[in-house]
Amino acid sequence: MVLVLNGVLQDDCPMDTASLFMQHPIYRDYAQQLLNIPTKSVGPVGLLYVGQREMAAAAPHDKNINIIGTDDATTCIIVVVRHSGSGAVALAHFDGTGVDEAVCTMVARVQELALGYPEGRIELQLIGGYRDPQSYGEEVFYNIMQSFHKHHLEIDLTQACVGELNTVLRGDVNCPIVYGVGVNIKTGEIFPAAFPERGPDRELRDARIFMGAQNVLDIYDAALGMLRIGPFNYDPLRGADLWLAQSDEFLLQHLSSSPDVEPPHFAMHMRATIRFIQENQFPAITVFRDNRPRYYRRDEATGFWSLVRY
Repeated sequence: MVLVLNGVLQDDCPMDTASLFMQHPIYRDYAQQLLNIPTKSVGPVGLLYVGQREMAAAAPHDKNINIIGTDDATTCIIVVVRHSGSGAVALAHFDGTGVDEAVCTMVARVQELALGYPEGRIELQLIGGYRDPQSYGEEVFYNIMQSFHKHHLEIDLTQACVGELNTVLRGDVNCPIVYGVGVNIKTGEIFPAAFPERGPDRELRDARIFMGAQNVLDIYDAALGMLRIGPFNYDPLRGADLWLAQSDEFLLQHLSSSPDVEPPHFAMHMRATIRFIQENQFPAITVFRDNRPRYYRRDEATGFWSLVRY
């Protein structure tokens, strides 16, 4: 009983987005403020990109990161947890898998980064999960709200741009308004965002999701200031050639939870992921040698992530 909605401690968790907005219409105003901000295209310099079924946390004094963000969220929900006193922030891209454990990890990471700073509240922001035909977004919303409601700390929901508030009708198709967000970790500003470059190791990270990983991967070691991927493994993909022989429309219809509203690059990214899996059937051997993670350090000259060679 520790979820705080519009400043009021809640005994029960809202069952769906409609209930939340009916009982607390102030969230409509908060969502509109976000939607009024123009979408920014964010380049790779100073960016920590978080993919689907990933999370990361950082503090304002981190010299390696300016923006932490994610995009391509349709039925997924982007979750931002922030400590108001220190400015420490965690961001995750949830699709409904591994939510309970990841919520605990997000809050723990923010608390660790907030140690020694002024007291403050743990604030929660949710963006994404448009009103899709199968109500996948509602399921993800419910899972997230339940996970935070079960947490022992008071957590203050300050943004819920989800469901109908993140939906626009185009023709006869419901579409997301915001597909992605960025958070300026220095100022705490959150804004609609798109990320043309999603590296490093984009295909490797997408392969983990494609092959059914059940956990949310924490991809940043704030103590080291390094991006960390893996190690993980998956079984070989049967029929990779068959998948690659299909049309873009076939891939869209069979590999997306929301084929009517995916970004134009969806099929191209799927093909790149499947080819990577085909070429790396046992990543524990071909990618993560000696069972080591792949670490990336920010190059001070270029601002890009560069692989650390051992």
